[in-house]
Amino acid sequence: MAVQLVVFDIAGTTVSDKGNITQAFIDAFLMAGIKVEAGDVNRLMGYRKIDAIRKIIQHYAPELGDDADLIHEIHNKFTSQMVSFYEQDTMLAPLPYAELIFEKLQKRGIKIGLDTGFTRPITNAVLRNIGWDQSGLIDCVVCSDEVPEGRPHPFMIQQIMQQTGVADPVAVIKVGDTEVDINEGRNAGCGAVVAVTTGAFSKEELVPYHPDFIIDSLYELLPIIDRF
Repeated sequence: MAVQLVVFDIAGTTVSDKGNITQAFIDAFLMAGIKVEAGDVNRLMGYRKIDAIRKIIQHYAPELGDDADLIHEIHNKFTSQMVSFYEQDTMLAPLPYAELIFEKLQKRGIKIGLDTGFTRPITNAVLRNIGWDQSGLIDCVVCSDEVPEGRPHPFMIQQIMQQTGVADPVAVIKVGDTEVDINEGRNAGCGAVVAVTTGAFSKEELVPYHPDFIIDSLYELLPIIDRF
């Protein structure tokens, strides 16, 4: 079946990630009196952020794992920091070839969706900063706070399919840089799941999760699409 839709992650997949997300997590936890290690944060990249916060608390302070007020307090601090950062970051930019790939897919009549572990306020700040909110390059954006569950559940991909009029998940390719991106694509039944090494996980770290393809650049995506 021909590809009708490609769903891309944002940070680390189509937009540069300089580690600011990790630092914002660390800072938000520190404000709540919990010191966390960057490696433990990085392993949870791609998750809905409130779910990642809950997992980190369960690891570092299991007795507080069900403290909903604390989880929301840390999440609110993280969100505030990230919105402020993305509104002011003059170096934020699309990753190499992202916009070129979007344009080439559009010329082929293939829809382009973005999904993300970010909430809508953070996502909007990113898109405004790099001009994608007005570019016409993106057909649909769905955020983790707009579905019942974030990754690895398939709800974001399913909502993008609904909004773009794509009925069969076999006609969808999922592209992302983390374990949960891969599992999200699998759980959605996507025709192919492509992992990229430009974000949180190296090739060696991605291999155990068995994506259909691992690429080092989005430029390598077109030959993959040509196979379908």
